[in-house]
Amino acid sequence: MQALHIHAGPKALAHIRKHGLRPEHIGVIPGAAGGPKGLILGPLDRFIFGDWLAQSQQPVDLVGASIGAWRMATACLHESVAAFERLEHDYIHQHYEPLPGQKRVSAQQVSDAFGHSLQAFYGGRIQEVLSHPRYRLHILTSHGRHVLGREHPLGTPLGYAGAFLSNAVHRRALGGWLERVVFSGQGAALPFDAQDFRTRALGLTEGNFMPALQASCSIPFALKAVHDIPGAPQGAYWDGGITDYHLHLNWTASTQGPERALVLYPHFQQAVVPGWFDKALKWRHAASAFLDSTIVLAPNPDWVKTLPNGKLPDRKDFLHYGLDLPGRVKAWQQAARASQQLADEFAAWLARPELGQVRAL
Repeated sequence: MQALHIHAGPKALAHIRKHGLRPEHIGVIPGAAGGPKGLILGPLDRFIFGDWLAQSQQPVDLVGASIGAWRMATACLHESVAAFERLEHDYIHQHYEPLPGQKRVSAQQVSDAFGHSLQAFYGGRIQEVLSHPRYRLHILTSHGRHVLGREHPLGTPLGYAGAFLSNAVHRRALGGWLERVVFSGQGAALPFDAQDFRTRALGLTEGNFMPALQASCSIPFALKAVHDIPGAPQGAYWDGGITDYHLHLNWTASTQGPERALVLYPHFQQAVVPGWFDKALKWRHAASAFLDSTIVLAPNPDWVKTLPNGKLPDRKDFLHYGLDLPGRVKAWQQAARASQQLADEFAAWLARPELGQVRAL
């Protein structure tokens, strides 16, 4: 394999040695926050949900934050392959220009446009997502506490400064400022042990699906917080990636047998970073026992260097390309097309699995 690296925790590797890897072995699929980086996972999503998992019948928990929540909700739609193709197109072609008389695009402007995009994408189809016969969706959001309980021009920056400093001391200290709120469909229990961090588990309904999904994607200062989600505690809700950037969670996949025993994680890098504030804290990037039953599908860093600009698409591209929409669209489309190699190599490995190609997580 040249593009794809397969990483497995110790329990996942032992499982593969004993049982191989079949679609019925998968109990959980996470979707990380990370904005445009998620574009390279489109072909993997289309293969996994449109082809491979369709060969099994077990229930699967889909857990997402930010763009990962958008991806996992898309997997629950009828004809998910076409839906994933539309998601890729819509995300690549999003564009914002300052309003007349303004120098910059405002957070309110981006939030309004994004809300319209979600309505166009899921409008009239929420029941498809919530009633999927196999997939149980869990959307992660970050709920503000105390000074972050309401978005405020002064209080919010001060609150996030406090959250950053508290998190640097200890991850659990971040819970004094923000709590993890998970909206779960079909009355499903959380597929992870939530004792690691302050958490609320709530029902995902037709009435709160749109605001919960928008909140999960609402990056602080780039978009406005979503306030007072129906069926949830009052207050401000932001991007689920703040508390759970890459969903480094204590997954509770079954260990009673091979069915639903594994977490399959299509990701854009090997490291599973706990929270958004942990990006610069390299000592928190190592795998832990939480990921023992996890298989991470990630791009080879050397392959990433062959993509446009020698990197994955990211939010900095909005500044790099500015108003050059065709230039950014071309670069992102090239990266998305190139990532078909990830899906092709995973399919080839499944057809002829070689344990020597599985790396430690």
